[in-house]
Amino acid sequence: MTGEQLPRFVRDLLAAPPRAGQGVNLYLFRLARVLHAYRTEHEIVELLRAAVAGCGRVVTEQEIRRAVENSRKVAWQPGLEGGASAVRPAASLWPEVNAALRSTVLAENAGYTLADLWETSPIRLPEGESQAETVVDTLFPGDPLLCCGRSSSVFATRPRSDWRGRLAGLALMVPSAMTSRTGLTQDGRESEHTLANTGPRQHLIIEQDGGAPDEQAAILAHLALFSPLVLVVHSGRRSLHGWYLCAGRPEADMHAFMRYAVSLGADRATWTRSQFVRIPGGLRDSGNRQYVYYFNPAPRPQV
Repeated sequence: MTGEQLPRFVRDLLAAPPRAGQGVNLYLFRLARVLHAYRTEHEIVELLRAAVAGCGRVVTEQEIRRAVENSRKVAWQPGLEGGASAVRPAASLWPEVNAALRSTVLAENAGYTLADLWETSPIRLPEGESQAETVVDTLFPGDPLLCCGRSSSVFATRPRSDWRGRLAGLALMVPSAMTSRTGLTQDGRESEHTLANTGPRQHLIIEQDGGAPDEQAAILAHLALFSPLVLVVHSGRRSLHGWYLCAGRPEADMHAFMRYAVSLGADRATWTRSQFVRIPGGLRDSGNRQYVYYFNPAPRPQV
């Protein structure tokens, strides 16, 4: 395996490292993930170290080894037919929860609490109905089409201006702007909520139902090492939802990030671009407010 030539796509990835501020940690994770099939972990460390040597900042040994360790259980696997690389079938797109890895991440962040997350929020929004309007105005400037609703069966796609003053009483929204009022569902029906009329991915939402709130906060903070954390919203029930900035980033990078999040306990459903998520500051059908705990509309680029 040591002397085996790497596939072209891996060599291309090795030859195109980002500059500092353009996502070095996510690049290390993505590169390590595909190298597991072809090199020993010692060799992967050496390749990663060489790849980012000229990125414009010092990349620590801890960052490199963390990428190798964290990608191990979600390692890419070459296809079996004809020896060529292949996309895995849909049933295998997502890893199982890696309890050992989750425990390691929590141990590395021991003592981190939801209060710590709130304390580090660059913007602290006052509690109340104004949270929804403030966040949506900031994340969706102008008057884009937004799909919002009281439930997954009662919704509409309207210009942002039509929703003004109403968002605090609603529960759900698509976390990206829509491209048109309606689209066609997979079975050919016209609807205001479809993948077809959902625009490019702007935010990737990481939702966890498992673990205490402090554990969920620690996981979301850890994931911010790999993609900029913009927002953390309480579901109004038991989970925290992290909004990570992904506008303009390659889908392959964000998919690798999502796979890693799933291995730590995230719900894979939010990968679907049109998936409804909780409106920041909105109202759950139970009457519970979906409070914003963290808001950073201008996160620093990942290093």
